[in-house]
Amino acid sequence: MRCVIARFPFDLIKSEVEHSMSGITPEPVSGVAVTIGGRVYPVMQVGEVITKQNRRDFTAGEMRRALTRLGFTCHDAPPPAPAGDAPRADESALGW
Repeated sequence: MRCVIARFPFDLIKSEVEHSMSGITPEPVSGVAVTIGGRVYPVMQVGEVITKQNRRDFTAGEMRRALTRLGFTCHDAPPPAPAGDAPRADESALGW
């Protein structure tokens, strides 16, 4: 599929994107994420790997559109759980 990212045309194929990301460890997700091969990656990390461009050169929206058109599932990162919601160690040990 042909798409334009940061004013540059790219011919992307889903299987090639999967192959490119197969050996890459996912970074922590803080914004838009994409699931590739059962792993969740930030779209900006994927964009940097597949386009070989600096992350400052493109937007998360550009990558989200391109990856969605390729058939990947993109989603917003879940908000972090508030620290007060986690059970304390002494409470969980007692089964409270």
